[in-house]
Amino acid sequence: MMEFDYLYDGTEETKTRFVCFVGESLRRFDLAITSTNRFYGKKLVTDLQIGRTAVIGPDDLEEEGYLEHVFKINEEEAAELTEFLSAIVGPINFTDI
Repeated sequence: MMEFDYLYDGTEETKTRFVCFVGESLRRFDLAITSTNRFYGKKLVTDLQIGRTAVIGPDDLEEEGYLEHVFKINEEEAAELTEFLSAIVGPINFTDI
């Protein structure tokens, strides 16, 4: 039997919001947005249509081309997603310093 060298192994209660919306680009976004105590308060955002997940905070929304790369969307769609997520994503919390 294989032995694993665990870096961490824990369980926590999370909160997930499921949301579907269509922007002016007519691109449908089906998202699962998970809030967790990990990742310094950033959210886990999953595009349910393509099965891609990213850890997203306000700094990531400001990163040029980040959403386009992660979710394989164009600039117009990324602008709509950024506008939506800006209202959802809170500040980063560095609790371990």
